[in-house]
Amino acid sequence: MGGSGSKVKGYWPFSGSGGGDEPTKEGKEQTLARVRSFRNGTPFVFTRRSSMYFDEDGDLAHEFYEETVVTKNGRKKAKLKRIQKNLIPQGIIKLDHPCLHVDFPVIICEV
Repeated sequence: MGGSGSKVKGYWPFSGSGGGDEPTKEGKEQTLARVRSFRNGTPFVFTRRSSMYFDEDGDLAHEFYEETVVTKNGRKKAKLKRIQKNLIPQGIIKLDHPCLHVDFPVIICEV
């Protein structure tokens, strides 16, 4: 029915081997490559790309809409039309608090 973890070798992310006591040379190289893959050699992220845009008036938002009046069968109806042209991305923004990189190989938990 359910699987058991006792038959599977343990996994330690800092060694390239399957959880053995002595990491191999290949395992050490993989660990070093993981550490070097982070910018500035740290697993923390200090900036991110913003998902917000500036419009022609300088307003900042995720999405912009324009209200249009549609006449159908003599009735006036207001509709919102999404604006997708002439928007400038906000760019890179600094985070208030550093976050861990998504590829950081250690699981952090609180008991």
